[in-house]
Amino acid sequence: MSFWIAGSLLLGIAVVLAVANLWLRRDEIQRKIEPLYAVEDERFVHTISVLLGPPLTGGHTVKALLNGDRIFPAMLEAIGSARKTITFETFVYWEGSIGKKFADAISERARAGIRCHVLLDWVGANRMNQEWLEQMKDAGAEVCYYRPLRWWNLTRMNNRTHRKLLVIDGKVGFTGGVGIADEWLGHAEDPDHWRDSHFRIEGPAVGQMQAAFMDNWVQTNAVLLHGEDYFPLLESRGDTLAQMFTSAPENGTENARLMYLLSIASAQRSIRIASAYFVPDELSISTLCDAKTKRGVDVKILVPGAHIDTHVTRRASRSLWEPLLECGIEIHEFQPTMFHVKIMIVDGIWVSVGSTNFDNRSFKLNDEANLNIWNRNFAEEQTAVFDADLERAKRVTLEEWRNRPLREKAIEQAAKLVRWQL
Repeated sequence: MSFWIAGSLLLGIAVVLAVANLWLRRDEIQRKIEPLYAVEDERFVHTISVLLGPPLTGGHTVKALLNGDRIFPAMLEAIGSARKTITFETFVYWEGSIGKKFADAISERARAGIRCHVLLDWVGANRMNQEWLEQMKDAGAEVCYYRPLRWWNLTRMNNRTHRKLLVIDGKVGFTGGVGIADEWLGHAEDPDHWRDSHFRIEGPAVGQMQAAFMDNWVQTNAVLLHGEDYFPLLESRGDTLAQMFTSAPENGTENARLMYLLSIASAQRSIRIASAYFVPDELSISTLCDAKTKRGVDVKILVPGAHIDTHVTRRASRSLWEPLLECGIEIHEFQPTMFHVKIMIVDGIWVSVGSTNFDNRSFKLNDEANLNIWNRNFAEEQTAVFDADLERAKRVTLEEWRNRPLREKAIEQAAKLVRWQL
């Protein structure tokens, strides 16, 4: 009898934990956002600044880095240049040659007396070589896992940090889509080398980026890192308006989803969305279709093709395309390799980059951080990059989508059932 009682108790606990982890909050935006002004209107900038947290401020330079051959050398050079502090947060950190280079670079700076703080998501970095972790710790770096498996956080195991942040001396920041793994090496030349973008920024928003790191660091380490070595006074470094904002489920916010919806609702001419994992909810779909059909906005969406690391996500995504294709929105699948870029460009002036995908996991489950940029020259540069990626993609037509094999349709409908966890 005691065996059955114990078994029932364990089963009950498992069910409670599963529900606690899989249940999504319902206090979310459910009605369409009215388009009251254009993205290029200063009222849009003011509204975004007030709604999302730290305001857009001037004084920035932002440099785009395309693919691992440009991204990793820039990040490693910045780490090597550190004179006071390094703060580094990432979701993916896997076994491989580039992981060793980052561990060596951080260890070298730590041995030189630089205060190094590394925050790794416990799930995303599960393939990391543990010897590297110990190497960095032995050199003097603080290395922590975000929400490791512990009894006191079992109900939050499904909420991960997906943020990708590197800040050097509180003055230079990096963010984007790249993880620390050999899959990101190269220049997207074949299926073994992924396509991605990362961004280097100088200016006041680096302090906002540092604050985003501190948000997760305090939760993990219960220690606030502050002072001029982490938050120096930052002078103007250019003429670009920028903002670094965060989104996290435990704060009851859905800033990332709000930002996307408001940006789409305010678009007047063009929307370009590149997303590694594109699984839109019903409100996002209707907001995109309204932009196309009611205001004549040119909408193009770029997603991975057959080369993808999570096939269930692609299946769930494809199951949702019919209303988008019916209203004339273009959907393109990148062909050469895994497409891991996360960027939105609106009306040739508004750009959002960072860790956020266009899916429920980013909107409602993960801790995310995005850099928003309001600058026409930067937007034009990113549009040119988007168009270049589009040339290596295949457009999916409504007729082709409707005529796909029955087996594909069945698999996609099955994947659709779990889209709220993707």
